[in-house]
Amino acid sequence: MTTTALLRAFLLISQLALAVSCAQSQQQSEDFARASLEHIRVLAADSLQGRETGTPGNRMAMEYIEQEFRAAGLAPVDSGYRHAFTVDTDEATVHGANLIGLIRGTKYPDRAIVITAHYDHVGVRDGQIYNGADDNASGVAGLLAAAHWFHRHAPATTLIFAALDAEEKGLLGATALLKHPPVPLEQIRLNINLDMISRSSKKELYAAGTAHYPWLKPLLTSVARPDSLRLLFGHDTPEHGAQHDWTLASDHGVFHQHGIPFIYFGVEDHEDYHKPSDDFSKTDRVFFIDAVHFITRAIAKLDAHIAGDPVPQR
Repeated sequence: MTTTALLRAFLLISQLALAVSCAQSQQQSEDFARASLEHIRVLAADSLQGRETGTPGNRMAMEYIEQEFRAAGLAPVDSGYRHAFTVDTDEATVHGANLIGLIRGTKYPDRAIVITAHYDHVGVRDGQIYNGADDNASGVAGLLAAAHWFHRHAPATTLIFAALDAEEKGLLGATALLKHPPVPLEQIRLNINLDMISRSSKKELYAAGTAHYPWLKPLLTSVARPDSLRLLFGHDTPEHGAQHDWTLASDHGVFHQHGIPFIYFGVEDHEDYHKPSDDFSKTDRVFFIDAVHFITRAIAKLDAHIAGDPVPQR
């Protein structure tokens, strides 16, 4: 066999190996997304009594997420995953706790992406349990699926996974996180926030934030996604009224106020939003799996971009 023929054979074998590796990676992403449906079921169970901050049900959710952080191989920050905080509001003193774990970047450990999802909900009202399956057991489930995937596919930059508390009481967990960040603030290049990603009658997943940070849009549009999932942009300007502007609607808003770029993945409000009927049984399993699979790939794309960009884009 000639040298040229040997080279062609080597290149073909390399291409086949890469294709197999990519296919296995995609399958693992889908598998973790499918498995994470169980996280929604557990976190939205009646036994957790709506996960209101400071309640026994909230603590049960905390313990479950902590267990999953450990299973995903996330490294704790400082002495452990739990980071307690206390905030005095006009209504009461709030005692909460964020759960934070990370995967160190293999190339640029001093560049960080913070992936957030709040695990609290509104608890019990008038004797009815508000289980918050979509809001926001779904976001936490997506965060856990991504954590498991990146444990097997090491990122180039540091990924910080933060399950935040007291979002429903005024983004208090996110505020506490950035008051005492796990890495210096200047190292945080991006926040990716997941809040309500498990159902949409129109099969629409929004990526809000690109109106503020336009460089993010072409990166997200380049990520492959199932034909059944519609990726839309918007809900990040006051053009159609303040109630349609999600810029400060969830934990990503605190990052934005600190000048940190964000992408907020979520769906438009549905008939069960902040109602006792937001149960696991309403989860659109196909939509959720497709959304989590896409979000995981989007994180990988953004990780690669930030690893290749020497200048922070704010």
